[in-house]
Amino acid sequence: MILAHILFKTHFMEAKFNEATNNRPEGDRIIDAPFVFTDIEKYHRQLLEEEAWQKNDRNGITVFKTAGCTIVLTAFHAEAQVQENEVKGITSIQLLQGKISVSINGENVPLKAMELINIHAGVPHGINAEDDSLVLITTIL
Repeated sequence: MILAHILFKTHFMEAKFNEATNNRPEGDRIIDAPFVFTDIEKYHRQLLEEEAWQKNDRNGITVFKTAGCTIVLTAFHAEAQVQENEVKGITSIQLLQGKISVSINGENVPLKAMELINIHAGVPHGINAEDDSLVLITTIL
């Protein structure tokens, strides 16, 4: 496997994995290594097939996690909301498909597919999905 060979030759960093759970029995996957490739389309399909998508207004999967940085791919049902909250780090919200608005200090900023908003630490913000949407959320501490 080419990726494994490159991974081994790049650094001697120990790869970190997310372990399988009852909700994701095939869930063992690399979340930290010298590089982590993410097949967004594959994970999007997986999110939409899981029971959590049927039961909740959203479903997400951590695709990368290392000291000070977490990246989560989240699928939202139309009308799903993430209540306004503050994060200790910088937050980047990238809309891959659908339509959302991001509330910042009580004001709504609409986003359409392939747009990105970056929010500094301590700035209250939330997400309102207007359509079924796919969002990549990065937090850097």
